[in-house]
Amino acid sequence: MLAELRIRDFAIIEDLTLNLGPGFVVFTGETGAGKSILIDAVEVLLGGRAEATMIRSEAAAAIIEGAFRLGPGAGEAARRVLEAEGLLEDSETLMLSREIRREGRTIGRVNGRAVSVGLLRSLGELLVDVHGQSEHLSLLRVREHLNLLDRYAQVETLRRDYDAAYSDLEGVRRELRQLREAERDAARRSELLAFQVNEIEAASLRPGEEAELLEERVRLANAEQLAGLAEKALAALDETVDERSSATDLLGEAAEAVASLARIDATLSGVETEAQALLEQAGDLGRRLRVYREGIESNPKRLDEVEERIGLIRSLQRKYGETIEAVLARAAAAREELETITHAEERIGVLEKEEARRLKDLGTIGSRLSEARRAAGEELGRAIEAELGDLRMGGARFSVDLAWEDDPAGAPVGERRVSFGPEGLDRVEFLVAPNPGEGLKPLVKIASGGETSRMMLGLKGVLARADQTPSLIFDEIDQGIGGRVGAIVGRKLWGLARDHQVLCVTHLPQLAAFGDQHFKVEKRVAKSRTTTSVRALEGEGRIEELAQMLGAASEASQRSAAELLEQAGAAKEATGRR
Repeated sequence: MLAELRIRDFAIIEDLTLNLGPGFVVFTGETGAGKSILIDAVEVLLGGRAEATMIRSEAAAAIIEGAFRLGPGAGEAARRVLEAEGLLEDSETLMLSREIRREGRTIGRVNGRAVSVGLLRSLGELLVDVHGQSEHLSLLRVREHLNLLDRYAQVETLRRDYDAAYSDLEGVRRELRQLREAERDAARRSELLAFQVNEIEAASLRPGEEAELLEERVRLANAEQLAGLAEKALAALDETVDERSSATDLLGEAAEAVASLARIDATLSGVETEAQALLEQAGDLGRRLRVYREGIESNPKRLDEVEERIGLIRSLQRKYGETIEAVLARAAAAREELETITHAEERIGVLEKEEARRLKDLGTIGSRLSEARRAAGEELGRAIEAELGDLRMGGARFSVDLAWEDDPAGAPVGERRVSFGPEGLDRVEFLVAPNPGEGLKPLVKIASGGETSRMMLGLKGVLARADQTPSLIFDEIDQGIGGRVGAIVGRKLWGLARDHQVLCVTHLPQLAAFGDQHFKVEKRVAKSRTTTSVRALEGEGRIEELAQMLGAASEASQRSAAELLEQAGAAKEATGRR
């Protein structure tokens, strides 16, 4: 429910904060005081159209903020949306805000983080249903009619069964589509896959081969320089040049001298060992350099072979992957796909039989679901017509239109093949005839006005347990109706507040008397500036407001106002809920 609403610099509202409770909340005030501006602000907050002209004169921006308490049902759906978007901070409270800037830009926020207007609108449709000049009215969205009917019919188990059958069928059909597409393109695709496999396998690639070849190329390309450096190192180690001793000879002399020292001074035995080790290391280094030198050869032919092999590997990598491992993985995948295409015809036959079986199951479950909906639709029609009778619309008619469409590829039901979707076989729409003698027409096409307001109220009253929207807002639902019907409407709205928070803008004191919370909207002029303010009414203040709504603040009207409150209280008491 909407627990707090703050509006700043919106239209003629300068700074306003409303703390709203559960139950039935009414807003009253003179025409032009700004009651509908409150509704407009809520609609903007919930992702409705926002314009720079809505900003209060001389202000840079308008800001609207709302705090919502999340309960079960729609609150749980809102939590799922928030969690999916990474915006869930408090599982019990949701903060929405909308800022309209003078240059025309708007910024929406959820729990303090900027979001798209589309996300605000999605959350708004879950939390608030505005009956006025608004797109938020769920009853005027045909796609919602089926869901409302299903919740009224309490067919959750059948819907789950249907959902499972539909999901299974979609899985089979998805695989069939893939195989049939592959089959249509099988010849070209098979040829391409076979070419890829053969090309990669013919190369006989080895993991790590590229690095080895690159090292060998370096050696072959620099063979002359490598040989010269190796000769130079060997000469320094082993050759005597111009009576200059080699490094090995000098190390030998040093080792022999250290050995003699150690024989005289035992403390140098460790040094003797180190000297002998150096001599052995020098000998080992010389042997390895000779082997390396003997292995070096200038071989242009082998260099060409290495270059060609590296070129082949690079070519395959450009086609199939950045590494040899990736190229080999592509070959394995191509072999697997080729195997699938080869056996596609056999698999298609199996899946076609599976599709027929699952279609039959879907038709059976969908038919049972449709029967339950049809029975619930008839019951719903009778209940709504009775409700409309209470609202002085005894001649109005209501019907739930359930229709099937034939489809050669649809689910079998008896002798028919019926089109189906994720929600069943039915196309559902609410039809109404507001006045006697009029034909039934789609609910979305009926005219606006008091008649429509009562029609919507009757629908809401019956569908209350099916409608999970926590907050319902009615903007001047009393338009075109008188005081006697106003009291009935007030009682009906108060009844809706058993399961919802209901906010209502009204001019009728008979309706306002049923409010659990009463706010007066006033327009004031100070320093040549017009502003709207809202104050909560209780006790004598409420009686005075109802008296003014009755015509004048006389003693007689005040007594009548007090009587209205007593009568409303008695009606509430009679239901056992205050």
